[in-house]
Amino acid sequence: MDIEEVKEQAAPRAFSPRDDLPREYREAATRMLEFHANSEIMGAYLERPFIRKAPSLERKMAFSAKTQDEIGHGQMLYRAAESLGIKTRDEMLEDLANGDGKFLNCFHYPMEEYVETPMIAFFVDGAAMRRQATLKSSSWEPYAHAMDKICFEEGMHVKHGESILRELMSGSKREQEMTQEAFEEWWPRILQFFGPTDDQSTHHDFAEQVGLKTKSNDELRNAFLNTYMPKAENYGLEIPDEPRIRDNGDGTYEVVEDDLDWEEFFTVSKNEYEGSIEQIDGRARAQEAVQWVRDMLDGQSTTGSGPTPQAAD
Repeated sequence: MDIEEVKEQAAPRAFSPRDDLPREYREAATRMLEFHANSEIMGAYLERPFIRKAPSLERKMAFSAKTQDEIGHGQMLYRAAESLGIKTRDEMLEDLANGDGKFLNCFHYPMEEYVETPMIAFFVDGAAMRRQATLKSSSWEPYAHAMDKICFEEGMHVKHGESILRELMSGSKREQEMTQEAFEEWWPRILQFFGPTDDQSTHHDFAEQVGLKTKSNDELRNAFLNTYMPKAENYGLEIPDEPRIRDNGDGTYEVVEDDLDWEEFFTVSKNEYEGSIEQIDGRARAQEAVQWVRDMLDGQSTTGSGPTPQAAD
């Protein structure tokens, strides 16, 4: 099958590992899946400290379950990417640890205070749901199949984040002020979650032509704004003056894209931001810390004693 045939046949879940697909398609799908998988892993590491720092046992348990889910999502996506035959799971994990793997902009920034957690668990995960729901129609069947489970669990994550936001915004005046401050800091990053504007996106056109994506970055960003602007205001959050948001008068909104710091975004996307280095180094240290487990499991597999277990991460 050549690339023109792929474009003609592109449809939801049209292609699987059984198909003889051109390298151009397999490389594009691998890039998308690896990016997505890396983002799930790095998002989990960002929220992991709140298993201990959350203020109640219920919240600690919720963060523990959420972190476990995100790591599981990453593993599912690495396997779906691996089935394309371009990179192995181990190669992708190694690239992530050494700084060559790319991941979503929001996970390059540190998250230090509990009041910041709904910025990820509600707004960023809500943005992720907007994107991931469309990926259930991806032409790469293993990707779409993985999204069935991931979207179900992400829906629970959004409810978890919304519950925290509701609790904070109905709390003390100081809690409300701190949450507003966190929102103002994270809001531009959240709007950049969907990636560069359509005119600056280098991969969207091809990905759409071969059915890997069905919606553009700008379409997803606007759909997110239409849903989450009213939600933010309903919980008492004030939308910052910058970046400016256009109210179209019909219940829809658009961001003034020139107000967003795209220079910082592209620095982040290249893993060259100061926070990027800190996050990547943290992941590398975590991977190194459990190397002894991998070595032990590898030793067991070579002796032939029992089934080969999964590598630990």
